[in-house]
Amino acid sequence: MHIPIENIYYLLCYAWNKLEEKERVNVEVDEKMEILDLFAKVLINATKILLKRGIDKSYIETTEELAGIKGKIQFSQTIKSNILFKQRTICTFDEFSSNILTNRILLTSIKTLIKTKGLNSDLKKELISLQIMFGGIETIKMSKSIFSQVRLNRNNRFYGFLMNVCQIIYENTLPTEKSGEYKFSDFTRDENKMNQLFEAFIRNFYRIEQTKYRTVKSEIINWNFDYTDIDSFQYVPIMKTDITLENAEQKIIIDAKYYRETMSLNYNREKIKSNNLYQLFSYLLNQEDGTAKNESARGVLLYPTIEKEYDLNYTYKNHKIEIKTLNLNTKWTEIATRLKSII
Repeated sequence: MHIPIENIYYLLCYAWNKLEEKERVNVEVDEKMEILDLFAKVLINATKILLKRGIDKSYIETTEELAGIKGKIQFSQTIKSNILFKQRTICTFDEFSSNILTNRILLTSIKTLIKTKGLNSDLKKELISLQIMFGGIETIKMSKSIFSQVRLNRNNRFYGFLMNVCQIIYENTLPTEKSGEYKFSDFTRDENKMNQLFEAFIRNFYRIEQTKYRTVKSEIINWNFDYTDIDSFQYVPIMKTDITLENAEQKIIIDAKYYRETMSLNYNREKIKSNNLYQLFSYLLNQEDGTAKNESARGVLLYPTIEKEYDLNYTYKNHKIEIKTLNLNTKWTEIATRLKSII
């Protein structure tokens, strides 16, 4: 499934909940641009904004050998090092520094991109120029868990956007057989990653772009089972919706599914993927609790497409069950209009 680069960028910014930052980081996108170059350009423009306003600094606990005393003396280390006769000590003290986690992740990501195969040469030159501006900042050994250690506040929230970009660069760059070189893996070809992105995009789009439904969330639905043995409850799988939209009178359950092929073929006839329909049907039945809103809840299976559109409608008791597609190979305004029309 080929999705225009500009639309991928929109999907990511909605999924990250970073639309305001997207507007600040003005990136011109055309169909000739590769996805690696998109992230490089976004990182370049965002870093320039950051450098213009001044990179963050904070107090970092540092332990050093020095002349005299500063902060707290590390007596055991000082004695073991046998440096007292030189009037030197090992001390721990707080130092106001730019060598903080966010800046180290950013610099490491810039250096990784510079060494990534296939990067546009002009963008590579810009990144090389940018890294010079990070004097006194060290690189860091990257890991998935390191991003959860980042702490943001009102004053440094712009770093949140940069960290999102850095994380997607980290998760999709792999070392090549050549030492010090990386290759970028196009995550849009990974159905699992795109399914997560599509779901997060749909959920946040409805949180931001509509006011009819005050509640937009992922909802846990309990099974309407009677248990003779309470211990058997632990073996029942959790039911969790992708997106539930709700107000005082109405409720919609949306199951967002990303597949390269929207329908499955059965004897050369297109059919809705059965597991998806069973799942949505189960959500609707088990959330019934006698209230008018839940007894008449709508269920929507939402698939992306780049070619054929589907608008299929069924009814079970008071539930409307709808199969909808969203064409991701069209103008962004048309995508937004389509999503609003669905609800």
